Amino acid sequence: MKRVVVTGMAGITALGQTADEIFANFARGKSGTRYMHEWDKYADLRTRLGAPVDHFDVPKHFNRKVTRGMGRVALMSVISAERALEDAGLLGHPIIQSGDLGVAYGSSAGSVDAVCEMGKMLLDGDMDLMNATTYIRMMAHTSLVNITVYFGIKGISLPTSSACTSGSMSIGQAYETIKYGKQTVMLAGGAEELSAPGAGIFDVLLATSGMNDHPERSPRPFDAKRDGLVVGEGAGCLILEELDHALARGAKIYAEIIGYASNTDGTHVTRPDHESMARCMQLALKDAQIDAEKVDYINAHGTATDHGDVAETQATAQVMGYKPISSLKSYFGHTLGACGTIEAWLSIEMLLRQQFIPTLNLDQIDPLCGELDYITGQAKQMAAQTVMTNNFAFGGINTSLIFRRYN
Repeated sequence: MKRVVVTGMAGITALGQTADEIFANFARGKSGTRYMHEWDKYADLRTRLGAPVDHFDVPKHFNRKVTRGMGRVALMSVISAERALEDAGLLGHPIIQSGDLGVAYGSSAGSVDAVCEMGKMLLDGDMDLMNATTYIRMMAHTSLVNITVYFGIKGISLPTSSACTSGSMSIGQAYETIKYGKQTVMLAGGAEELSAPGAGIFDVLLATSGMNDHPERSPRPFDAKRDGLVVGEGAGCLILEELDHALARGAKIYAEIIGYASNTDGTHVTRPDHESMARCMQLALKDAQIDAEKVDYINAHGTATDHGDVAETQATAQVMGYKPISSLKSYFGHTLGACGTIEAWLSIEMLLRQQFIPTLNLDQIDPLCGELDYITGQAKQMAAQTVMTNNFAFGGINTSLIFRRYN
C-alpha cells in the first residue's frame, strides 16, 4: 500500500481566502457571521444569520465562456482547485491530463438559481428561464464535473454528495484511491453556496440560531446558551499525492494522511447517534494503526445544535479521552458540503503552526457535553504531531480523518 501526503491546499471562507488572512482573523476573534438583510423578504424564516463570502473576487481569466456552465458553488470549487494545484506546483503539469490524476469532490447540492429556473417550469408551466446550462448548474456533482472539464482531467471521478460529510468523504476516498494504487495524484474537496433555502432546511428543524440582533455572538458550539447553527458558504481543495511521486518531483509536503473511516448510523435521518460516531473514530484509529493517545488535537464538527454537540463530544471523550478540541464553525458558520475540506485544510495549518484555535463564543461549557479539553479564549500553543478532524451528516453518515506531521 502507498503512503499518501498533502502537497497543495487552498480554500475560500467568510474569514478570507488564504491561511494567513484567516489566521489573522482568528487571532482577532473575528466572526464571519452577519445579519442577512437579503433574507428579510422571507417572513417565515426565523433565522436571519449567515456567513457569506462577501469579497469573492473571480480571476479575470474566468470569462463568460468559461463560467457559463458554473453556478456559484461550481465557480468557487474550480477556483479553489486551481489555487491548490498552483500551491502544489502542479498547475499546467502533464499529469493533470494523463489519467494518473483523479478528482473526488462534493457538495450538498448545486446552485439554487438553477433550481429556481426549473422550478418555474414545474410551478408556472413556464420554461422561459430554463437554458442549456440549467441542469449542469443544479446537479449535485456540478462542482466535480466543472473541475474535470476546466482542467481536462481524465482520471477517476468520485462525486461525494453526502451533506455535511461531502468534503471530508472526498478526502477519505481520494486517500484510499492513492493508497490502493489506483491513482498517483488526487484533487479532493468540497464546496457550498449560501442560500435562504439552505438556511430554511435547518430552520424548519428548529436547528438555526435566532440571535439576529447579535450576529457576532453566534454560533456558540458546546456553549450552554447555544441556540443553533449558522449556515455559511465556501470551498476547499487539497492535493493528495503518493509519497514517492511527491519526493521524486521535490514537492513540499504539508502533512501525511494516515487514517480515514466512514460509517452510517442506520437509525435516524437527523438524530445523531454517539455510538456510531465513536465507532467511526475507532475505525480511523485502526486504519492509522495508532492508539488514541497519539492524537494531540481534535477538530470537532461542532455545529452548535443541542443534540449534535452533546452526542459528538460524548463520543469523542469516550474514544479519545481528555483531549484538546475546538470547532472552527464558530468563526465562519456551517459550510455544509465544504466544511470537511475547509476544516481539514485549517487543521493541517494548525498542525504546521503548532497553534490550535479556540472555539469562538464558548463562554460556559454545557455540562451535558463530554469531558474534553475545550480550547477557549486564546489559541493553544503545543508541540503536536497528529490531529483528527471529524464530520457528521444528515442520514447518519460519519467521517473521521487523521493527519500527521511529515518528517
